[in-house]
Amino acid sequence: MDGPEHSIHSQERLIGDLRQVIENAEELLKNTGQYTGAPYRHARAKLTLALQAATEELARFEETQITRMLEATCAANEACRDQGGEARLLRAFRQE
Repeated sequence: MDGPEHSIHSQERLIGDLRQVIENAEELLKNTGQYTGAPYRHARAKLTLALQAATEELARFEETQITRMLEATCAANEACRDQGGEARLLRAFRQE
C-alpha cells in the first residue's frame, strides 16, 4: 500500500513534470511568434490559456507543499519540545 512517503515523492515528481511542461510551452510560444497564419494564432492562443492555467495550478501545488512542510515542522517541534532555534537545528542534523 502506498504510504505518505510515496505520496510526497509522487507530488514532487508531478510538480517537477508540470514545471518542465510549462518551460517547454513557454519556449514553444517564444520560438513560434513569427508564424502569423490564423491556425497558428488560434493554436498559440489556446496554448497561452493552457499555460496560464498550468502556471496557476503549479503555484497552488507549491503553496500546498510549503504549507504541509511548515505544519510537519511545527508538529515535530512540538513533539520534541524544541523551545529554541539551536535545539531545532541540532535535532535536524542529528544522525540516528
